[in-house]
Amino acid sequence: MVVEAFSQTQLASTVQTMSSFLDVLTLLSLFLIFTVLRSVRREHIRVEYSVSWLAASLVLFLLSRSPAAASALSAWLGIHETSTSIIFLIVLVFLAVFYRFSLRISDLKDNNIALAQRVAILEYHLTALRRRMEGS
Repeated sequence: MVVEAFSQTQLASTVQTMSSFLDVLTLLSLFLIFTVLRSVRREHIRVEYSVSWLAASLVLFLLSRSPAAASALSAWLGIHETSTSIIFLIVLVFLAVFYRFSLRISDLKDNNIALAQRVAILEYHLTALRRRMEGS
């Protein structure tokens, strides 16, 4: 009887904690959606880069509003705690987004180096042309 009462109390506490976690996750995902949309509107971020952020925040929002989907995800991943599986998914999604941006930054750095080299060559030719014209 005491063990059963303790389990019901523990279960109620777990359900309340999970509900609070999902509410916080909902607020965070809505904040992320709002922030990304505002950044796109103010042209701080390009639309092509905002899509991955919006998709990630939409997935978080849907999971936070659908405990059944979150539980199914936990079962599929083989993780007993639903909150742990959601945090795991959050980490995976954001790692994928960060990796994508790292690739883009690397490309931009390579392009900047190539552009700086081309400018240096053009400046050299321009200086040589000026010297030739002054010498004539």
